[in-house]
Amino acid sequence: MAVTALEIKSRLPFAGGMEFGDVGAYQQLDGTVHFAVDPDDSANSSITDLKLAPRDDAGLVHFTSDFRILCPAQPESGNGRILLDVLNRGRIRALSYFNRAPDTALNEPLEAGNGFLMRQGYTVVWCGWQHDVPQTPGLMRINVPGAMASGVPVTGKLSFGFQPDADSPMQELADRLHVPYQTNDVNDTNAVLSVQEHADAHLQAIPRGKWSFARQEGGQQVPDSSHIYMSEGFQAGKVYRLVYTTTGAPVIGLGFLATRDLVSYLRYDTNQEGNPCAGNIERAYTFGASQSGGYLRRFLYLAANLDETDRTVFDGVISHIAGGRSRWDLNQRFGQPSDAISGSGGLFPFADIEQTDHELVETDGVLSKLSALEKLPKVFFTNSSAEYWRGHAALIHTDATGDHDITPGDSVRVYHFAGTQHGAGTLPLSAGEGPNGPLGQQLLNCVDYRPLVRSLLVRLDAWVTSGDAPPPSSHPRLDDGTAVLPETLVSTVQAIPGVNFPEHLRRLFRFDFGSVDGVITKFPPVIGNPYPNFVSRVDQDGNEVAGIRLPDIEVPLATHCGWNLRHPNTGGAGQTIGLSGSTIPFPVTEAERKEAGDPRLSIEERYVNKQGYLDRVQLAAEALVNQGYLLPEDIATVSQDADERYDAIGGRVAQAQLT
Repeated sequence: MAVTALEIKSRLPFAGGMEFGDVGAYQQLDGTVHFAVDPDDSANSSITDLKLAPRDDAGLVHFTSDFRILCPAQPESGNGRILLDVLNRGRIRALSYFNRAPDTALNEPLEAGNGFLMRQGYTVVWCGWQHDVPQTPGLMRINVPGAMASGVPVTGKLSFGFQPDADSPMQELADRLHVPYQTNDVNDTNAVLSVQEHADAHLQAIPRGKWSFARQEGGQQVPDSSHIYMSEGFQAGKVYRLVYTTTGAPVIGLGFLATRDLVSYLRYDTNQEGNPCAGNIERAYTFGASQSGGYLRRFLYLAANLDETDRTVFDGVISHIAGGRSRWDLNQRFGQPSDAISGSGGLFPFADIEQTDHELVETDGVLSKLSALEKLPKVFFTNSSAEYWRGHAALIHTDATGDHDITPGDSVRVYHFAGTQHGAGTLPLSAGEGPNGPLGQQLLNCVDYRPLVRSLLVRLDAWVTSGDAPPPSSHPRLDDGTAVLPETLVSTVQAIPGVNFPEHLRRLFRFDFGSVDGVITKFPPVIGNPYPNFVSRVDQDGNEVAGIRLPDIEVPLATHCGWNLRHPNTGGAGQTIGLSGSTIPFPVTEAERKEAGDPRLSIEERYVNKQGYLDRVQLAAEALVNQGYLLPEDIATVSQDADERYDAIGGRVAQAQLT
C-alpha cells in the first residue's frame, strides 16, 4: 500500500455538531498523508521524472500531502460512499457546488450550506495534489521531491504567460500568487519576452534591453529572480510570454498518485487504527471543476484510476467545466498547473473514444488506456457555454475535422449547460470584477447551474450501483443543426442594442511542443492548423437552443451568453474574458423596447405578471425533473432563484450601473 501513514492532526465536530437527518453529526479530520511509491512499478510508469526522484534504501520515492475528511461521526450511518473533491488551486469546491454553501475565507470554519452531501451520507475527501500552491493557511498542497540528473537538480527551459488587467511595470513569474520557477540568472541574455495583441495573434519579441528580471521596490528597480520588470509597463489586455531557464523540477505528476492512493487506502485498507473509513466504504466517486476538472481528464487519460494492485479507485467521475482539454500541464517537467496561457493542455485527444487526427497522424482517446484494460468507470463530462466559446468543448463530441458528431462510449455522458458561464452565476447583478475575470462590457451571467450538478451526483450513484442509466448526452450537434460556427451568430447578437460581438474568436491550434516523455523541447511550439469549433445555435432572443436548458433559458428574462467582452478599462476590448459570461436583460416594457429598437420582446409582453412568470418556471423545473436532470427537492430552489432574478431583472431592483 502506497500510503505509509495517515497523520490526523485535528479532529473536530463539523458545522458545530449539526445533525444531518438520519446520518447524524459529522466530524472534520485534518492532517498529512505520507506516501512511498515504487518508480519501477508499471502502475506508476506514466509519471514524468519519477525515476529521477531520490529514493530510500528500499528504492521508494517519498512525498506528503495535506488532507481533509468530512465523515459521519458514526461511520456506519453513512451511505458507504466517498466523494473526492479535487482541489482547485488548493481550495475546496464541493460544498459550494453540492451544498450551495458560501465560499468561506481561508481561515474560517467550513459551512454546511443546505447539507446535501451530509444528508446523503457521503464521506467527503480532499487531498493536496498541486505542488506550487502557496503555503497559505486554509490551502492544501502536495510536497514532492525534485528530479535529479547526475546528482544535481535538473535544469531546463520553460514558458510562462500572463495577460494583465491593468497597466503595470512588474509581473511575478507565477499565476495567481503561486510559487514561481525562478530564473537561473537575472542577467540571462537568452531569455526571450514576447507580446501578442491577443492569445492567437502573432508573437512579437520585445528587445532584451527593455525589460529585466527585477521587481519594483520603493520606486526603484531591484534585481529579482522571481519577477520581470519593464519601465514602459506591461499593457492591459495584451498577452505576454516569457521563455527562460530555471533549475529544480518538482515531480508534479505525483499529484495523480496522491489522490489515487489516498482514496484507495480509505476504500480498501482494513487497518482499523489508521484508516478512519475502514470497512465502511463500498463506492468512490470524484468531482472536479475547471482546473480540477482538467485534472480528472488527465487522470483518466493516464489510466491512473487503477492502484498498484490493479484495483479500481473511482467508480464514477464528474469532470466539470474543463472543456476538451485532457493534457494539462500536470505531468510534465516544469509544469505550471495554473498557467492557462502557456500550457500544453490543448493537445489531442479530446473525445473519450478513439479518433484519428489525420494531420497529426495520431489516433487516441481520453479513455483509450482504461478501455484497453476493460476498467472503465462511469463518466460525466459537463460544460458551460464558456468552454464552447473558448474554442474547445465541442471537440469532446465532434471529430477533428468538424465533419460529424462523435457518439461517446457507453460509460460516458456529455452534457452542456445552456446559456451559462464557467462558474455558477449568482446575484446581485454585476459587471465585475468577479472571480471569473476582469470587468466586462455586459453584466456577468447570473444563471446558477448548481442544481444540475447535484442531480448528476445522484444519477451517477444510481448508474454505478443499480445500472439505472442517466439521460442521454445533451449538447450541440451537427446532425440536427444545433452546433454552428460562432461567427454565424453575429447578426443576432449585434441586433441587441449596446452589445458587441467578439472580434477574436478562440480556437485550439495543433501545437508541436517537441514533448518527449513529458519534457518540452520547442520554445515557442510549432503552430499548425486550428481545430474546428462549434457553439450552440441560438433562438430569436439570443439564448442557446442546445443542451440542458434551465428555466432561466426556457422561461427567460434576459439573453444569457457564455461569453463577455473585456471592458475598455482593462484593455483588449474586442477580446472575450476567458471565463465570464453575460446576462443582457430584456426591456421591461413594450415602450422601452420600441424606444431602444430592441428586437427581443419585453418582459411585460411575455408575462402577465410575476406570478404568471413563476408558474411557467415551475412547469419548466418539473419537466427537468421528469427528464432526470433535476432533483425534486430542487424545484423549490430553482423557483426561489427565479423569484429573485425577476426582482433583479424585471424590477431592476439590483441592476448594476455600467460606466
